[in-house]
Amino acid sequence: MKHFLPILSWLPNYKKEHLSGDFFAGITVGIMLIPQGMAYALIAGLPPVYGLYASIVPQVIYAILGTSRQLSVGPVAMDSLLVAAGVSVLATEGSDSYIVFAILLAFFMGAFQFLLGIFRLGFITNLLSKPVISGFTSAAALIIGFNQLKYLLGTDIQKSNRFYEVIINALDKVDDTHLVTLMLGIAGIVIIKLSKRIHKNIPGALIAVIIGTGLVYLLNLHSGGVSIVQTIPEGLPAFTLPQFSLGQFNEVLPLAFTISVVAFMEAFSVAKAMEAKNRNHKVIPNQELIGLGAANVVGALFQSYPVTGGFSRTAVNQQAGANTPLASIISAALVALTLIFLTPLFYYLPHAILAAIIMVAVTNLFDWAYGKKLWLNSKKEFLVLLFTFLVTLNIGMVIGIVTGIILSILLFLYRAAYPHIARLGRIRGHHEFRNITRFQDLETWEELAILRIDAPLSFINIQGINDYIRKLLSDDDKINEIIIDAGPVSHLDATAVEGLRNLIDSLNEKGVRLVICDVIGPVRDTMVQTGLTKVIGKKNLFLSLSEAVENALSNTKDPYKKVTLQSNVKT
Repeated sequence: MKHFLPILSWLPNYKKEHLSGDFFAGITVGIMLIPQGMAYALIAGLPPVYGLYASIVPQVIYAILGTSRQLSVGPVAMDSLLVAAGVSVLATEGSDSYIVFAILLAFFMGAFQFLLGIFRLGFITNLLSKPVISGFTSAAALIIGFNQLKYLLGTDIQKSNRFYEVIINALDKVDDTHLVTLMLGIAGIVIIKLSKRIHKNIPGALIAVIIGTGLVYLLNLHSGGVSIVQTIPEGLPAFTLPQFSLGQFNEVLPLAFTISVVAFMEAFSVAKAMEAKNRNHKVIPNQELIGLGAANVVGALFQSYPVTGGFSRTAVNQQAGANTPLASIISAALVALTLIFLTPLFYYLPHAILAAIIMVAVTNLFDWAYGKKLWLNSKKEFLVLLFTFLVTLNIGMVIGIVTGIILSILLFLYRAAYPHIARLGRIRGHHEFRNITRFQDLETWEELAILRIDAPLSFINIQGINDYIRKLLSDDDKINEIIIDAGPVSHLDATAVEGLRNLIDSLNEKGVRLVICDVIGPVRDTMVQTGLTKVIGKKNLFLSLSEAVENALSNTKDPYKKVTLQSNVKT
């Protein structure tokens, strides 16, 4: 039962000394979540109240089924933008059908996550490599941030999920800027930034909301053109069963699967970071999928749009002293009390302040440092990041993710097709062997080539490996024996077996002996089952590289004439 209901692993053993930390953290995150939830709902193209709806039930469900003790589940900026990107092509923003699609998206997204967890398919999310995530989130940060210019400048700028269109639309309307609105927005940004510099636990967003709302109310700024939230419906979200047609299902399906993977990756990375810091619990990937999936499915029944674990809220939760998921339940309770009693207080809340909250929040998504690190250490992976970034920025969110995944797979296949092959020499006076291009003064032999293949042998690389060996023989006709150190070879598929048969036949025709050594158990089993062992011959199979070399040297009539000095400079 503890495996299926992780709450049973912490609630029965709850300690009184944890209550103060959980209570303070729950209140802190709840205070942070109220303005943040409303702001993120705006990104998704929904009325602000839906950000509060998404902050209640999902938190409670995740607290029951999730394995992280500190993860704070709720609306986040990136998923909100994905919702806007997908739903805006299905319905008009602000319409009833738009809201229905957003809630349906949460339901199907959660269903995907739940099923992935039930069938233990969490490994699918590994398709999203770090360069893809970084490129995608950096582009999303720019799109989210610049789309807030509509509220920051107080003008009717058309939103877009393409960065260049946002810039063009903003430049067309820059002359219509409402100066008071702009000043309010800038003041909100300054307040949030300064509060973080003073102390990281100060709720800068809430302070900005209080000050901005107070100024609008006292100075009657809304009558002068400052856009405000106005009436927020009172009361808790009602239970409603989603109603949809087959056509709606087909329209929502691709986007739901995309968001389910992106959202899980975001939440899981944050949860693992918290696990590393606290080390008092273990985050289980497939159970996390179940917890997040159930949070979205049940949340959708209470008018929630897609949610996941947020980095900034989780960090605040942990720093404020959260020990168990009870902190999230307290946060949800605070948001619920706000909906019941406090919504009139947000009537005069200016949209410019919500835009300021969003713009400050997304600055953390843009990761210059990681891009610079890849440029210095891995140019190919930097190109994956760059292409993902550019496609997401200028073509579309879903297409950007798919492009990144395809490029990552192609890069992986390229590396698999052309594995590293090292030609080895022996360290003088020892039985150890090293790459002759990286070490100097190694023992090598003119008629003997020792190769180490650093990859599994499979359909994708066996032809390239065979071509490498044939070229080696054509470049140096003195070689009459090749030893393959198969220690790094972890797998041998049917195509590779056939490729090795062809290679052995080719070498036999040239009078070149092929020796294989240090074969691991599973590969050795495959060789026996496929008859490859007989083709190679037991006399050409050795347990260690040292044995294989000694055998080669003992079989020659004049071994000393084969010895040459290797003096390649280390590269």
